[in-house]
Amino acid sequence: MVLARDQIEALEQLLSWFQTDKKKNPITLGGYAGTGKTTLISLLRKRLHEINPKLKVGFVSYTGKAARVLRQTLNHERCVYKQDTVGTIHSLIYTPVVNDKKEIVGWKRKEKLDRELIIIDEGSMVDGTIWRHLLGYKIPIIVVGDHGQLPPIRGNFNLIAKPTIRLEQIHRQARTNPIIGLSIQARENGFVRPGEYSSTVKKYRMSDPETREIANELLYAYDQDTLVLCGYNHTRKQLNTTLRQMAEIESSEPIVGDRVICLRNNYEKNIFNGMQGTILSIEPEDDDWYRAEIEMDGEEDRYKGLISVEQFYKKTALNFTDKRAKILKGDLFDFGYALTVHKAQGSQAKKVILFEERFKKMNDNEWRRWLYTAVTRAEEELYIFG
Repeated sequence: MVLARDQIEALEQLLSWFQTDKKKNPITLGGYAGTGKTTLISLLRKRLHEINPKLKVGFVSYTGKAARVLRQTLNHERCVYKQDTVGTIHSLIYTPVVNDKKEIVGWKRKEKLDRELIIIDEGSMVDGTIWRHLLGYKIPIIVVGDHGQLPPIRGNFNLIAKPTIRLEQIHRQARTNPIIGLSIQARENGFVRPGEYSSTVKKYRMSDPETREIANELLYAYDQDTLVLCGYNHTRKQLNTTLRQMAEIESSEPIVGDRVICLRNNYEKNIFNGMQGTILSIEPEDDDWYRAEIEMDGEEDRYKGLISVEQFYKKTALNFTDKRAKILKGDLFDFGYALTVHKAQGSQAKKVILFEERFKKMNDNEWRRWLYTAVTRAEEELYIFG
């Protein structure tokens, strides 16, 4: 395998850090889409195995869906050894609390971890609380992420804001991928030119007469492998209403089969802001709460608990309003057919339908990051309307 110069330098730096740095403060690796972050981490793991065949590495990501993708990629590269683990951060550092019926009723942090190195993928999704818990184990940590993406929407905590090591050279093979090509346009120019880049990667002008019909056809074909993205919360609400109508859902209230998104972390329930799922059962608990069971995408355990009635169709999460103290009884979910790009950070889908919307207060750099983040959510198909 031929490595780019920045990959070679990054690999040498990571090996030196692990072998000679006595303090082993956490080290961060940032890389744009197409720069070979996963390839580099795979090679690093192989080199570390040559140095110490018994080394125990924990590969982790923020959500079950992301962890599953990470596991598939690492297995393809044949760099996961029998003593390694691949899973969510939550499964690595928390252990379930089980009642007499063998039901999980909560989670508690483990006192010790049987790992000698932790490698975190999608590091920009890690919040301050989980990071403090990870640091408490005094285990070397490598954090990997894309420093071209948007920072977290709230708060100043961002592990990948200024990475120790940067990968910025796009591989020749990656450049042939039309989605990577559009990500470069977005990141460098803040603009994606209208046109057909492949049979499944296109940008449409809203001024063209057939564009609205094309958008409706794509929305009609919505399934769980689709992400519908936009900028404004009021657009998200409209799209969620439209997509539910297209699915012939007559009720304005959430029902079985509805797609939903979590809007607030709950460590005891193993749910985190931005995770999506599908309602399996739901019934009124009282005027303010539903009792629901939700199958969370990529997660083994189903969510069971109380979710806020009022949160559905709201423009913002209730925990950022004056009702914060009144909603501690349960959790916050909203319809999750369409998401803002900020809320979709850390998520990917085979098909992405993107409606470009720029906030008036956005500067050019913020807009480039917004557009780049949106484009890089797509794995195979990308349809942009702007």
